[in-house]
Amino acid sequence: MTRRRPELVAIGTSAGGIDALFQLFDGLPPSDHAAVVTVLHLPEDHDSQLVELFARRLGRDRVHEAQPGARLEPGRLYFAPPGYHLLLEADRTFSLSCEPPALFSRPSIDVLLESCADALGPAVAGMLLTGANEDGARGLAAIGARGGLTAAQDPADAAYPTMPAAAIAAAPPDFVLPLPDLRTLLHTLLTR
Repeated sequence: MTRRRPELVAIGTSAGGIDALFQLFDGLPPSDHAAVVTVLHLPEDHDSQLVELFARRLGRDRVHEAQPGARLEPGRLYFAPPGYHLLLEADRTFSLSCEPPALFSRPSIDVLLESCADALGPAVAGMLLTGANEDGARGLAAIGARGGLTAAQDPADAAYPTMPAAAIAAAPPDFVLPLPDLRTLLHTLLTR
C-alpha cells in the first residue's frame, strides 16, 4: 500500500523523553509539507523550557509552543504546553482543553494522537518513544486505524520501555525501531 505523504508527525514521550528527543531531532531537516508536534509529560505547575532548549539547536523560527487557534504550519516543531491537553482540529488549528488528566497526564499523548487521527486521517504519522506509563498506545492505534503511519521505539532501546511496549501490544505499529532508525524515518517523512 502506498502511504500518503504526512502533513504532520505527532510524537509522544514521557520518562527519558528529553534525551530521546535530543537524539530524534538532531539535524532535523526543514520540511515544506509537514510539521512535527510533540507531547512530553511535564509537571503542570512548572513552565516548560522545551521551546528554548530546542530553539537553540534548530532555530527560534522553527520551534514553538502550540497556541489555541494557531494554524499548523509546515516546517515547524510544536510542543504541547504544560497543564492542558493539546488537540488538532479539523481546520488544522490547535485547541487546548482543561479536561481532567488522562492516565495521570495533562497533556495527554492519547488526546493529541486521537485528535490528529480524526483531523488528518492517513495524512498523519505517529511515533511513541520512551515512557513509564501506557499513555499514547490508544492514540497510536487510532492513527493506524485511520491509515496513518505508526512507529514505536524498540522497548529494548528505550530508557523506560512501558510506553512503547503498550503501543506494540495494543496494535502492532508499522515500525518498531531503535532511536537512531526512528530518527532516519522521521527525516525521511519530512523530506520525501
